[in-house]
Amino acid sequence: MAHSSNWLNLHDLGEAYGISAINCGRVLQKHGWRDQQGHPTTRALQAGAAQEYEHNNSSCVALWNSEVCKGLLEQKNGHTINRTNQIDLWAKLLEALEEGSPSIVTTPAQMAEELPKDLIYEVNQKLALRGCTFRASQEINKVTIHT
Repeated sequence: MAHSSNWLNLHDLGEAYGISAINCGRVLQKHGWRDQQGHPTTRALQAGAAQEYEHNNSSCVALWNSEVCKGLLEQKNGHTINRTNQIDLWAKLLEALEEGSPSIVTTPAQMAEELPKDLIYEVNQKLALRGCTFRASQEINKVTIHT
C-alpha cells in the first residue's frame, strides 16, 4: 500500500477541516463509510475513500483518502482551515496557555503534544514574533521553554 499525503488517519483528516477525530468519524459514519466499530465499510473501500492495513500483526488501521473525503467533509463542515490560520491559531493558543489563567488547567506543553509536526517550525516562528518564550520541540511529544 502506498502512503502519501492524500492518505490520512482520522485525526489528521478531521484536523484539516477544523473538527475533532470524533466528529470526523461521525460524518463518515452518517455517510455510510464507517461502521460502529470505527472501521471503513465496504462502501468506503469500494469508493476509494479508505484503506485498511494490519498494524503490528494485531490490529487494523484505517487511512482515509483526503481527496475522496473532501467533498463530504466540506459539505458537512464548511471548509478546510487555511494553513496560515492554523499557524496563527496555534500560536495564539499556546501563548495564552503560557500566560496562564486560574481556570485553565492545561499547560502549553500538554497542548503542544497535539500540534501537527508539520506546523511546529512555523508556529515557533509566530510565537517568537509575538514575544512569547514558549517553543514546541521538533522532537515528538517534547517541548521546551526558552527564556
